[in-house]
Amino acid sequence: MTDQSLDWRDEVPVSLRFDDPYYSLENGLAETRHVFLQGNDLPARFCDGFHVAELGFGTGLNLLATLHLWRSSGQTGQLRFTTFEAFPLNGPEMIRAQSAFPELARIAADLAPFWHDDARDITLPDLRFSMIEGDARETLAQWPEQADAWFLDGFSPAKNPELWSDTLMSDVAEHTATGGTIATYTAAGHVRRALAAAGLEVTRVPGYGRKRHMTTAHKPG
Repeated sequence: MTDQSLDWRDEVPVSLRFDDPYYSLENGLAETRHVFLQGNDLPARFCDGFHVAELGFGTGLNLLATLHLWRSSGQTGQLRFTTFEAFPLNGPEMIRAQSAFPELARIAADLAPFWHDDARDITLPDLRFSMIEGDARETLAQWPEQADAWFLDGFSPAKNPELWSDTLMSDVAEHTATGGTIATYTAAGHVRRALAAAGLEVTRVPGYGRKRHMTTAHKPG
């Protein structure tokens, strides 16, 4: 289910399907680091086998940034990264989007051959990656695992409400390990309420750039 509705704005891919850029027009890497890495208290929580799960793979920027942090922090062992994506970009689109971040060039080069082959599973000495393709409202409920950290990175709730439904937020909470965390760029009230209703401790914190607030959550033990 490749999304053919794609445009480019100064080398930032924009989904015409959802009328939303795949990452911040200001600085996508800085946003990822602020929202998803700092928002989940990484790299402090890294350990061998640490499992990140994500709603909305997009360009793969979050994967590259997380693996870069893993390597630069000196963490040993293997990072696990599972992503749920309904409309994967094709290989050339993925590679073009990832080329916008010179700091991540080495990791992008490591992964480029897999994108060329439209791979959905990647194993490296320090990474075990899996993309679960399809509607997350169906696929997440069937997923047998739990994540230590979640990146909720679908398109804007106003434009992609399906990926922010109460039921899906409940599924996310169910598939979060005890002591696990969740981070997202949105501070939409209905998203925070849904996460809280699912038993998570939810906090509104300063967002990135022009976004005054974002959301983090924790699954108490």
